[in-house]
Amino acid sequence: MLDLFSRAARNCEGVSRRSFLQIGALGGLGLSLPQLLASRAQAAGTASPGAPDDMNCILVWTLGGTSHHDTFDPKPEAPDSIRGEFGVIDTAVPGVQFTEIVPNMARELGRFSLLRNWNPQNGSHGVADQWVMSGRRFNPAVAYPTYGSVVSWQKGFRTALPPFVQLGSAVSSNFGGGSAGILGLEHNPFVMLADPGAEKLNVRDISPPNGISMDRVSRRKDVLARIDGLQRAGDAQPRQYDALDEHYKAALNMITAPETKQAFAIDQEDEKLRDQYGRNRFGQSCLLARRLIESGVRFVTVSDGGWDTHTNNFNSLKNNLIPKVDQALPMLLSDLEDRGMLKNTLVIWLTDFGRTPKVNSASGRDHWASSGFAIAAGAGIQGGTVIGETDSEGGRPLGDEYYSEDLGMTVYDKLGIPHEITAISPDGRPVRLLEGNVIREWS
Repeated sequence: MLDLFSRAARNCEGVSRRSFLQIGALGGLGLSLPQLLASRAQAAGTASPGAPDDMNCILVWTLGGTSHHDTFDPKPEAPDSIRGEFGVIDTAVPGVQFTEIVPNMARELGRFSLLRNWNPQNGSHGVADQWVMSGRRFNPAVAYPTYGSVVSWQKGFRTALPPFVQLGSAVSSNFGGGSAGILGLEHNPFVMLADPGAEKLNVRDISPPNGISMDRVSRRKDVLARIDGLQRAGDAQPRQYDALDEHYKAALNMITAPETKQAFAIDQEDEKLRDQYGRNRFGQSCLLARRLIESGVRFVTVSDGGWDTHTNNFNSLKNNLIPKVDQALPMLLSDLEDRGMLKNTLVIWLTDFGRTPKVNSASGRDHWASSGFAIAAGAGIQGGTVIGETDSEGGRPLGDEYYSEDLGMTVYDKLGIPHEITAISPDGRPVRLLEGNVIREWS
């Protein structure tokens, strides 16, 4: 199903956030989605003149904190208590080694760039989702928006599909992570909770639920038209009704448009390609993300949970968490490149924070606020590059380091969002959305 709002039960305005394209009833479309579209259309008028309109982003979010030691920043010369259980392998770049559990990423390093000197400055869940995915330190007085929401606000709809889609529910909203914040509910992600790897995923997952047929949609549309006609006859501002009609049409169009059906028809993909992505939820979500970008979505977050490996870190990574990413992410980059889409699609992998240099007594690693990794590709980023380094224990960056605000500024820069962008908070205050520096090696 597709959910227009976040997972939280209520927001500060007291608006219930139901699973919306689970819709509940098409009356929800008549009252909510047109207003949503109207707000977005109005906001789209604030987009910066001349900003690139063809840039897209796929953000991979691994919720919980992916261990940098056990993936892309191994310390093979360190004691066992730090090195952990994995050996190392060479990558496509001479002198650069990854751990043995990411063979595909090692082989495909030429397609992406690795940031080893990210300092997350935070070791708290929830706060991480807000901070890393917005580029602004958590502030209880200001709800900073996530990147996809800013793209939605600045650029609006490209097709009938929403500009910002989140696949999966593995984004914590405890501190506003992954949400539109001060930009308003209309710029929240459209969250699809259905599993793209299910035996059959089709338009029913984003259409009215059981009991709401398309005939019923048409009947309600006719009733609304008659009511509007009665009111319009004596109204002095018919153009406002015409505009309202357009938003009702857009609302209906979103669930009936050919591009919507086509985007979610993942079963039309070649079976071999689906196998190459991996027959699991994460792999098929990456494939669906590519399809959504092709169909006009501007920003897709692919979320995956379970990465908080305080216990059983090594078995969890090796047997469950890493294989699906190691298969799907290189395949996504290759697929995008083959289709000529990588040059205008930023693919970036972010996570909460790093994990402790020392392995704990439960064969796990705990939260670590001083070092971690990020991976980026496409949108002009030079593949085969490794930026920065950490000390002999992987505890902190050596020399220059980058922060979450720098990741955010780089995302904005690649997507053509003005660096000095300012939004107006609900109480009328101007709020600068980002204060950081573009990562020079990715510029």
